[in-house]
Amino acid sequence: MTQQLDVTIVLPCYNEADHVRAELDRICAAMDKAGYSYELLAIDDASTDTTLTELRAAQEFLPQVQVIPLARNGGAGTVRRLGSRRARGEIVVWTDADMSYPNERIPELVERLQEDPTVDQVVGARTSEQGSHRLLRIPAKWVIRKIAEWLVGQRIPDLNSGLRAFRRGVAAPYLRLLPPGFSCVTTITLAFMSNQHAVAYVPIDYAQRAGRSKFRFVTDAYRYLLQVLRMVMYFNPLKAMMPLALTLLAIGAAKSVFDLVVHPLRLANNTVMVFLTGLIIAALAMLADLIVRSRPDL
Repeated sequence: MTQQLDVTIVLPCYNEADHVRAELDRICAAMDKAGYSYELLAIDDASTDTTLTELRAAQEFLPQVQVIPLARNGGAGTVRRLGSRRARGEIVVWTDADMSYPNERIPELVERLQEDPTVDQVVGARTSEQGSHRLLRIPAKWVIRKIAEWLVGQRIPDLNSGLRAFRRGVAAPYLRLLPPGFSCVTTITLAFMSNQHAVAYVPIDYAQRAGRSKFRFVTDAYRYLLQVLRMVMYFNPLKAMMPLALTLLAIGAAKSVFDLVVHPLRLANNTVMVFLTGLIIAALAMLADLIVRSRPDL
């Protein structure tokens, strides 16, 4: 029978050879001091440097570390999905191996979940932006965060923090939704919030990452935005589509009055098209909402 643990830490590793051992030592020292039973799944995402060698060397001295090599690069989302499904801990922790997150505070996040049964996820909210392309990332992330806040109807201090702890049983139905890239953290946040699972935030410091950033501004920002919109349609299509439908219907109705005043008994073609478009979008919104409400995972 598989042994149940308190915590599973999922650590994606891709070309982190210069500092991954220091990260493993830091995490294990903090968890050993806290006294939790845990496993650390160090998943090598087909690194092209000596990361896998470093992980296997560390495994000999850190018994809680399990090294899982992937045959081909799948992305951070793929790694986190695989690790979360393989987890034996009641609480799953996601973090990064680039020395940017204060991983010595992982026990603090775990403790918050254990002490407060009303909270299902605890996220480290970064107090500063230290990534590359800061002048472009900050406004782009602000816009995407505001869209996400509109979707869930609540404030989100940090939409895509990579340091978080959540209850494995609560997250299980949503793991299949995780995209392969960095937007997986956005997805798990929106999945919890859209289904009334409480998410708490704790402020954390965020350091300059070690090594070379894997973030590509144009590609990854586009994927973030696309994933937020996908989550809107997946969890609350009425909120996304009905405002547009009602706006078109209102414009069509107003234009109909204008047409009848100017040309009695005659409606312009564009008036009819606008009104019918509004009706079609409204019908699609209702149908999409019916499909969403009939899913067993909601």
